[in-house]
Amino acid sequence: MAKKMIRKKKNSNGAGRRALRGFAMALLTLALTLFLTGFITGGYFLVNAMTVVGGEPAIDLDQARQEVKQTTQIIVYDKGGNPQNYWQLHGEENRVWVGLKDMGASNPLTGSAYPLIADAYVALEDKRFFDHHGVDWTRFVAIMTKFNFSQGASTLTQQLIKNITEENDVTAVRKYREILSALNLERHYDKDVILEAYLNKLYLGRGCYGVKTGAERYFDKDISELNIAECASLAAITQNPHKLDPLRDPKANKDRQKYCLESMLDQGKITQAQYDEAVAFPLEFKQGLTEAELQQAAQQDINPYYVDFIIDTVISDLMKQKDMSQREATNKVYGGGLKIYAAVDLEIQAVAEDVFRKRTTFKDLTGSKENPIHAAMTIMDYEGRVLAIVGGAGEKTQNRGLNRAAQSWRQPGSTIKPLSVYGPALEKNLIHWSTMIENSAFAYKGSMWPHNVDGTYGSGKNVTVQNALKESMNTVAARVVNEKLKVGEAYKYLDEHFGFTRLDPVNDGTVLPSMAVGSMRYGFSTLEECAAYAVIGNGGVYCPPYCYYRVLDSKGEPLLEHSTEKKQAFSEETAKVLNQILQTVDLSYYITGGNGKFMSSYKTFAKTGTTNDNKDRWFAGGTPYFVASVWFGYDIPKDLGQMSNPSAKIWMEIFNRIHGDLDPAKDFPKTSKAVQKSYCTRTGLLAGPSCDKTASGWYKVNNTPKVCASCERIPDPVETTTRPQGGTNWWEGLFTRPN
Repeated sequence: MAKKMIRKKKNSNGAGRRALRGFAMALLTLALTLFLTGFITGGYFLVNAMTVVGGEPAIDLDQARQEVKQTTQIIVYDKGGNPQNYWQLHGEENRVWVGLKDMGASNPLTGSAYPLIADAYVALEDKRFFDHHGVDWTRFVAIMTKFNFSQGASTLTQQLIKNITEENDVTAVRKYREILSALNLERHYDKDVILEAYLNKLYLGRGCYGVKTGAERYFDKDISELNIAECASLAAITQNPHKLDPLRDPKANKDRQKYCLESMLDQGKITQAQYDEAVAFPLEFKQGLTEAELQQAAQQDINPYYVDFIIDTVISDLMKQKDMSQREATNKVYGGGLKIYAAVDLEIQAVAEDVFRKRTTFKDLTGSKENPIHAAMTIMDYEGRVLAIVGGAGEKTQNRGLNRAAQSWRQPGSTIKPLSVYGPALEKNLIHWSTMIENSAFAYKGSMWPHNVDGTYGSGKNVTVQNALKESMNTVAARVVNEKLKVGEAYKYLDEHFGFTRLDPVNDGTVLPSMAVGSMRYGFSTLEECAAYAVIGNGGVYCPPYCYYRVLDSKGEPLLEHSTEKKQAFSEETAKVLNQILQTVDLSYYITGGNGKFMSSYKTFAKTGTTNDNKDRWFAGGTPYFVASVWFGYDIPKDLGQMSNPSAKIWMEIFNRIHGDLDPAKDFPKTSKAVQKSYCTRTGLLAGPSCDKTASGWYKVNNTPKVCASCERIPDPVETTTRPQGGTNWWEGLFTRPN
């Protein structure tokens, strides 16, 4: 029995030893596993860290600058030729990139090499910035051991990386990547480059990104103009833009500002005297609105029509010339930090907007809410520069809405005649000033067409080209196209010599009413018509309209230039004769209420126009200084009724204002290829010794008529309209446009 008990004990001890050995082996295996895992993991992180830190730049600061959303500036030139800021374009981010050297002068009392704003940020956010290599290990260890991560340890370099990558999650992995990227960044870029990028990327609340827009928003100053106290106050915002906003909580901002000044003093960036002065300096902020009020104000920040015109034009040009999508081009304009040098004349634009906003000459002509009456106008010089543009009447209520001056195409009525009828016919020597043409309708598509101002088919008498154009006789214009020029030739000339974009080769190029009296499928915009009419006042040269001189990218490199391509649409002699004919149009009917005080002293050429069913009113013309086109009508075409031409009165009102201080002696271009001669009003030939009724006209040297030999038995053909319409072509609504 005893032996059996002893044997059992031995067996029990053996099992325990085996269990102990198994446990020991398990611990050893676990230890080895943990060691190997740690070794491999540590090795991986070590290799990864060495690869990232020593590799290619983790972040391309040049590319980051290009991709950052920067505010686009529209710049204009004053009367002295000096550039000045006019407008700013930005999306959600308002940012203007500024170089470190342009952020202000350094502190002469301390010998700092950096502007005050840079000294403030370094002192407050990263005092060892110029000593570490991207990570402040001293501060990092102190924060980890002493403060248990209760304070931030990020350097300016790390903050810059976070601002660029927009990664804000609080994880060890994100912090690890940030540290490696910071070490990498400082291997590839100088401290100055990193500091400049940081000061342009940081957020300062109220939609402001970067110190330049922050200075403008809070102090209404350029960043280079801030003193020490203001720099410290701006730097104070960065830690918490909401809580430290000086407009929201000036005390909190002041406390942080004072801490910044103390840090600057301790680090030798300012003297004691400068510190005392800065602490005592009374900060004056540009009073702001709440965030909700700011958002509402932003929605009410309505661009002038010219700014909308620039935006649309630059987007279109980027798409055409730089092969950008519409989205890419739009982002470029609103967030690309462009500098657009605008061609606008601010004084003329202000006059035009004032007249249109107040409806000065057409207060009672408003239409209904569902279908309002509007007007639009483009004013240019004779080199293609768009001086002013207005795309609607009344208050402008939205940005980039319908700009009727540049985006609406309407039938031009009789304003087409100088461009498609008389100009081309003069150019081809088919007519001259006193060419006699029968004033009568003719059979066209089964009926007599067209009517004239008196509601008849014409008198049947011969009239001169000059008188027919002056009185806007539809019958004569139709005969010139039908019998001399031909429809196809008129269309071809219009298509090839001017910048019209909505011509229809089928509906416009093959039917007589389109080319003779402007009954077109789409028609003209005031922008296109104005550029075409400039040909009549500048010696026959067509200059494409432009609204900007050049566009620079965020680096200041040329991105776009306005088109300088010109072409001779009419010969200088044709332009001269056409100009002189249009100077005979009587404009006195549109001078009311003193709006012709100055205009009666200036040489002026002009043409009115009314379209099918009386739906559109036009006026186009110019002086030796400016040329303009005006449209008036309902948004949804509708009969305007019988009235004096509102477009002419708008033109007269605005031109009278903008000509007040100009020299009325200025003339249109002269040419030796056109001469003024006396002609016989009975025959249209040059006046001979026996001609008792004569008048003066202008002729191309290579297309003058013969001298009249005898005109005793020929009746006087000169006639005028029976109604004193002053050139208002209301009769054009009496005929029906053929299908």
